[in-house]
Amino acid sequence: MNKNRTGRRFNFARCLTALLLACAVGKLSAEEARLEVVTLESRALKNNALHDPATRLVPIFLPAQATNGARLPVVYYLPGYGNSSDKFVANSNVWLKFTQKFADEVTPVMLVIADGKTRWGGSQYLNSPAQGDYADFVCDEVVRAVEARHPIATNGVRRIIGGHSSGGFGALRLGSARQKLFDAVIALSPDSDFPTSHLPLVKVASVAHTPLADIKKMVAGELPPPKNFDLGYALGLSAAYAPRGWPHRGEIEWLYDARGNFRERIWRRWLDNDPLTVVQKNPRAFSPQQNIYLEGAAQDQFAANIGARKMYEVLQTRPARCTFYEPPGQHSDHVRERLQRGLEWVFEKPLTDIP
Repeated sequence: MNKNRTGRRFNFARCLTALLLACAVGKLSAEEARLEVVTLESRALKNNALHDPATRLVPIFLPAQATNGARLPVVYYLPGYGNSSDKFVANSNVWLKFTQKFADEVTPVMLVIADGKTRWGGSQYLNSPAQGDYADFVCDEVVRAVEARHPIATNGVRRIIGGHSSGGFGALRLGSARQKLFDAVIALSPDSDFPTSHLPLVKVASVAHTPLADIKKMVAGELPPPKNFDLGYALGLSAAYAPRGWPHRGEIEWLYDARGNFRERIWRRWLDNDPLTVVQKNPRAFSPQQNIYLEGAAQDQFAANIGARKMYEVLQTRPARCTFYEPPGQHSDHVRERLQRGLEWVFEKPLTDIP
């Protein structure tokens, strides 16, 4: 739920430029961290209902220690809503420094960025007939493509799934669904506790008062995606949480009927996707062998810290290694430092204080 208001379609010219930049950075940083970019032709996203590109860039940030067949743990990182992997490539210098600094000061890891962007802005990294199979894309295709190039650690913490905001939501959901695949989860200000975080957003006038006929036209592609962020965000979440089903591929169940009445039945479908609900209802939501790092900024304007804290309180009663941290700042402040702190906790290293 990184509230990036661009919401634009992919631009392949940007991707090509980013790829060329990645190659240049890789050459310049040969003695330090380096960047490899895999161009992945996704079968999971092929012919998706939103007609979003099935070709995605998968950046792999490698520390200098990733040489001579070294097997390193890998962090699969899920960007927040509205972000895509090409932005990480374009800002590669920042992430190269992050990767090398962590390798030198804590432990070497590979950092991989998975791309879940859609026409609406984000997929929440879930499979849905209204958007595409993004969970399969991340867990099967991205993991396979990366580890075919770089065999990973064979013991201890091998794979970490992490993310911020909507990416934190995705990390929790995928970490829960694929417990044998991911040894640890790092959820930074994750979307959760929907009555606290999501409900106020879908009650705003731009969402609640948009005619159902217009919603249907937007979903069908007869009208362009809305410029209003809140409405576009609600459409993206609906595609993830409330698809009509495979017989109605590409269609969603909207939260409001033709008279503008809130539909409690559809809201319950949203709640079924809430990581807090999942943890509360399922005592085996996470494996006792997994490491679960939950956090949320103390002044989070979307109240993501509240849901993260509630999940921690539930998991505390179970045989799982988990923790909760509430750094200062707002939703998107100091994300890299927060990611580093989560990784330090996973690897049982001294923890960095967040400024």
